[in-house]
Amino acid sequence: MRAVIWILPLVVSGQDISGSRIRAHVKFLASDALEGRGVGARGGALATEYLASQLAVAGARPAAASSYFQPVPLVNVRTLPESTLSAESGGRTVNFTWLSGFVGQALTQAPLEEIDADAIFAGHGISAPEYGWDDYAGAEVAGKVVILFTNEPQSEDPRLFEGRALTYYGRWTYKYEQALRHGARGVLILHTPQTAGYGWDVVRNSWGREEAHVKANGAALQLAGWLSGEAAEQMVALSGQTVAGLVARAGTRGFRAFPLGVRIRGRIHTAARGISANNVAGIVPGEPLAGEAVVFTAHWDHLGRTEGTGDTIFNGAVDNATGCAMLIEMARAWADLPRKPRRSALFLFTAAEESGLRGAEYYVKQPLVPLAKTALVLNFDSFHGAGRPRDAVLERSERTTFWPVIQTVAQRFQLAISPAARPEQGSFFRSDHFPFAKAGVAAFSLNGGRNFFGDESAVAARLSEYGAQRYHQPGDEYEDNWDFAGMEHLARFGMALGLEAANAESVQKWVEATPPPPVQKKRRR
Repeated sequence: MRAVIWILPLVVSGQDISGSRIRAHVKFLASDALEGRGVGARGGALATEYLASQLAVAGARPAAASSYFQPVPLVNVRTLPESTLSAESGGRTVNFTWLSGFVGQALTQAPLEEIDADAIFAGHGISAPEYGWDDYAGAEVAGKVVILFTNEPQSEDPRLFEGRALTYYGRWTYKYEQALRHGARGVLILHTPQTAGYGWDVVRNSWGREEAHVKANGAALQLAGWLSGEAAEQMVALSGQTVAGLVARAGTRGFRAFPLGVRIRGRIHTAARGISANNVAGIVPGEPLAGEAVVFTAHWDHLGRTEGTGDTIFNGAVDNATGCAMLIEMARAWADLPRKPRRSALFLFTAAEESGLRGAEYYVKQPLVPLAKTALVLNFDSFHGAGRPRDAVLERSERTTFWPVIQTVAQRFQLAISPAARPEQGSFFRSDHFPFAKAGVAAFSLNGGRNFFGDESAVAARLSEYGAQRYHQPGDEYEDNWDFAGMEHLARFGMALGLEAANAESVQKWVEATPPPPVQKKRRR
């Protein structure tokens, strides 16, 4: 690979990206007027119109034929509060209350799903032959409700599920996919802060609202749900066990799924409505490889608003008005370059990331630039107005051929490259670069690290407070006291990386197997 350093464009881009302009975009995108940027809602439509207009002002051309909009056909699915769920064993019954005890959705999208099935405990619900692990070995799962934990067996051994770092086997999306492959009717994840990595409020706010899905087509779970910690203890107690005991058993090598001796009954009422959300995309053509591109991504959606009193708007300032604002500035700076790179730059604002990366997944199936001609994907998701960082996180980028360039450019920007602060959270599998990586494209997120110039203890407290009290909460709001120097610096860094990829001899590759595990086919019986 030839590393081409174009000094003039890098200097121009560095001068042309403005923290004050990033601030203005964040302030608008996170304002109450956009009502939390819900997919299929008024606020989401306003957000996409704003992004398209800003791409036009920046000088980026429409990327979807003559439009900045790539329609993403979706169905908004809402579980109705009259839905019921209970567990019964030996004449004893426990009823679970919607939102406080359970949340979930009928992935069939049917108006009513009635469930009356035995429960089987499947540990972490993993079948991973390369690690010698199969929670489902010998189990009869068809027609039953699978009970499990998210995440993976805890280990510091990198030879077992990469040690502390979460693999795709630990994601709840995989749990549902794998249970369905075994013929399960439903799945209930037992929530604990330790296994999930976040509190029940995050689960409730994400799963207890209307959520965007691709229209159901084929086999699907009648219930993909979660039980709160208290509800989980009540259900597990019916079997004479404890949640802590099940966690310990699930983490033991040789674990095998077993019946709990509990019957799960439920009536899941669903309201579904078709919507047409949009990815927003603009392109700045390159020369001479205009048909190839570096892709910059950021999701525009957040959780919208909820019913009730008090603050009901999930403004999503950090998550992800910040990433969108940075992309707008980068698009403007790229379009202003007096000499364009060899490849084009595509600036892609994705829909329905919070609903399971729906917009990115749709783009990967219907790409505006062929995936084989996509040189690199850099994703921008959630940045803090805490000043300039000393380090950056580009998780798994060391597994790509682009890694030497990243190291060189990071040195130029005086940034150390740090590992993910909490690898057990599996952030790599939770943002919009992942569908690209799953399809074999070199793709990863660029995030700020946790080491800052200035009062690092105050910054650490601020980041901790965000994770505990603001993430996926109405409190994720813009504040006038934010310092945008860090976002400005990281946007310049991201643009410099993009320029290098745009001028490289060839598209970037993974230097080992792509991150997710292979799809496992349903066993024949």
